[in-house]
Amino acid sequence: MVNQEWIKSQNLPLLPGQPMRIYRVLTTQKSRIMFPQIPAPQTPKRPETITQLGRSRTDDYAWLKDENWREVMKAPAKLDPKIRAVLEAENAYTKDMLAGTADLQADIFTQMKGRIKDDDSSVPSPHGLWEYGHKYRPGDQHGVYFRHTRGKPETQTVILDADKLAAGAAYFDLGSVVHSDDHTLLAYAVDTKGSEKYAVTILDLQTGAPVGPTIENTTGSVVWGQDHKTLFWVERDENERPSTVFRQNISDASRRPEQIFKEEDPGFFVSIGQSDNSTFVEINTHNHTTSETWLIETPQAQPKCYRKREPGVEYDLHEHGGHFYILTNRDGATDFKVMRASLTGGDWEPVIEHRPGTLILGLETYAGHMTRIERANALPRIVVRNMTSGTEHAITFDEQAYSLGLSGGYEYDTQLMRFTYSSPTTPDQVFDYNMTTRERVLRKTRQVPSGHEPSDYACERINITARDGESVPVTLIYKSGLKKDGGAPLLLYGYGSYGITIPAGFRTGILSLVDRGFVYAIAHIRGGMAKGYQWYLDGKMKTKHKTFDDFVDAGNALCEAGYTQRGKVIAHGGSAGGLLVGAAVNQDPGLFAGAIAAVPFVDVLNTMSDESLPLTPPEWPEWGNPLIRETDYDRIAAYSPYDNVIARDYPAMLITGGLTDPRVTYWEPAKWAAKLREHQTGDAPILLKINMDAGHQGESGRYDSLKETAMEYAFAVTVAGAGAGASQSA
Repeated sequence: MVNQEWIKSQNLPLLPGQPMRIYRVLTTQKSRIMFPQIPAPQTPKRPETITQLGRSRTDDYAWLKDENWREVMKAPAKLDPKIRAVLEAENAYTKDMLAGTADLQADIFTQMKGRIKDDDSSVPSPHGLWEYGHKYRPGDQHGVYFRHTRGKPETQTVILDADKLAAGAAYFDLGSVVHSDDHTLLAYAVDTKGSEKYAVTILDLQTGAPVGPTIENTTGSVVWGQDHKTLFWVERDENERPSTVFRQNISDASRRPEQIFKEEDPGFFVSIGQSDNSTFVEINTHNHTTSETWLIETPQAQPKCYRKREPGVEYDLHEHGGHFYILTNRDGATDFKVMRASLTGGDWEPVIEHRPGTLILGLETYAGHMTRIERANALPRIVVRNMTSGTEHAITFDEQAYSLGLSGGYEYDTQLMRFTYSSPTTPDQVFDYNMTTRERVLRKTRQVPSGHEPSDYACERINITARDGESVPVTLIYKSGLKKDGGAPLLLYGYGSYGITIPAGFRTGILSLVDRGFVYAIAHIRGGMAKGYQWYLDGKMKTKHKTFDDFVDAGNALCEAGYTQRGKVIAHGGSAGGLLVGAAVNQDPGLFAGAIAAVPFVDVLNTMSDESLPLTPPEWPEWGNPLIRETDYDRIAAYSPYDNVIARDYPAMLITGGLTDPRVTYWEPAKWAAKLREHQTGDAPILLKINMDAGHQGESGRYDSLKETAMEYAFAVTVAGAGAGASQSA
């Protein structure tokens, strides 16, 4: 128990109605961590035995899944009152436990907000006689969309006021905002629940008046047909999966939406788009390993399949000069290659051969050029190809670690290509690049109003050796002059699934940690594609354990190298990255002072066994199907964080979720928190925060979302014992 005079000296908050709040101190190697001594909620246990493939497991907290969960996604008020009581008790407990960090949260929020330009604006994109862009007015959460006459910014007019649309909504997210190619109509999609079900509204760009009824139950993506009047969109089925494509001529009020495509395989999701020069509307249906494209040549034409799906084969079409240039992994091209075929199909001929270890991430075609972005040795580059001569040149940068992105655009017949660049120390930059002359024009550098001096920070890209001998890249940012004596706390971030690679880009939020003495590390572990597509394959299915091993090995290697020490590492990951955090903490809890798991996918065995959930059938190629294969069941059971909680001394945990999240349902983090607390043998707290008004993405709005990050980082500072007032960036 802590001396009361010491508590008073720290100006710690009091509980309402109590003369003194009692605190407990957790002792780590070099820090004293304060949390109030408040009784934690105890979630009732209602054991449910599940028998599957001759195996049995008992789930004490299965009842937290509302049987009416589909309706809860649509109307959160319909949540079972007993479940709501559990979630609200957890939220109240977390609020009380973090009350002592209120000033720190406010300080971090103020610092992060101070790094955002209040009246920021995008670089407008030209399209015919117009240029289109997005900007914020001072205080805006969502901003406005605008256009002006090409080359005449003084003619700017607002075409959509997102902040006005969001007024009064507890949650607000915009999906597509797409104008027709004749510049007369605008379609935009809005989600006000966080369940990723968007309503589409169409506006007349001359008058601002709505055109036709609102279109409900869409995925948020829309495409205009070549006649500038026909709108295409995707709707979800009864299990919330994007499966059906509709179209409607907006100018014909007498016609109803027409269904033109339906995917019958629940393991495939449907999306829509346009070919690079807008000749075709494209319907793409895909899972994690296989894809198929259908083409619509005229607004009223029926979709035609370009090439039937083949298990394990992905392809992506890019039109140019009467041909499709096809990005594909066909014929064992693990890191993808580029082929060419006619617009109607036929034989595919090679254009850019497969180069193992150089992953082609994406293509864009223009009237005279083709650009591609590729990654080798964990670093990206952009390659420009002259489509007449076949000659190529690359755009590269010199920093040890950086992020590149192709920005696309509205125009096909142009010499200009736009791309973005940043690094952990260099703010985002937008360049227009002349693909013929190779002239590079800087159009925008992200401003940091509170000030940012890159030389104040050091960025490193190092490689650690995993337990199986593999070399794993790690990106580091820290204050210049860091002494590698193990004294610094370290936040270790990772993801490691679906091939997603965390870019080494500029993130102003992490400076609030780095300025407080943290080392910020991104582990580019297997399961992502930092070192090519094989890097992804090496971290999934039967080798999924390597994802978790790499993360733990990276943490221990950074300790050995003096960047930090065991017991001063904070693990951080979200969604499938939350799975990573859970598995790593189960594997080596002593490495971590704490862990932050945002909307964590931790109940893997139960979720992959419930084919009614939105993502389950499409996810089987990623994780395996424990309903039909014993090997998949046993493998998932061996690492699923929820199923591997045992009595042990867990580090402090902050777990978050969203009530209307269709990707990682709220009951996963709720069940995991309850089980962790039940089995915790130490005195570190297990905290759960469920956002009752949002889904997978958390709070909406550019400022409100910072509050969640501030809470997470204040937790990290507290459990790591770092200096709450050490920031130099306010």
